[in-house]
Amino acid sequence: MNKGIRASQVRVIGADGEQIGIISIEEALRISSEVSLDLVEVSPDAKPPVCKIMDFGKFKYEQTKKKQEAKRKQKSTQIKEIKVRPKTNDHDLETKAKHIEKFISKNDKVKVTMVFRGREFMLKEQANTILEKITVLTADFAQVEQEPKFEGRVITMLLGPK
Repeated sequence: MNKGIRASQVRVIGADGEQIGIISIEEALRISSEVSLDLVEVSPDAKPPVCKIMDFGKFKYEQTKKKQEAKRKQKSTQIKEIKVRPKTNDHDLETKAKHIEKFISKNDKVKVTMVFRGREFMLKEQANTILEKITVLTADFAQVEQEPKFEGRVITMLLGPK
């Protein structure tokens, strides 16, 4: 920008977008100072480098506004967690399925976690049937993104929107 440009000759684009031509850096700086704007190097790799006469502060401000707008329009997904136990009843599973449906409708992913305590560790078959019931109850609106996985005393399964 301005005095930081090292090239001796540059291609200059005016403030209104018109091409001024290839001129010396001193002449380009003089033209930009006459209209009280900055000389900004747009394409340093070109031969000769391309510079544009613009209000650099306004340019930076517009760039940050564009970034903020893009960030606001991004979709954000969270991972919500539902915990169940090996001895969870069918009615409780239906209630948990309703909670899963609410989370999925908001485009969140749901991590179903089953924790074993004490001797419940022996009830692996019962745990698998409970996780299968959850997949059947949520089959209309959710799909299994990660199959049930055993990690120590915990089984986890990840559900995502269809």
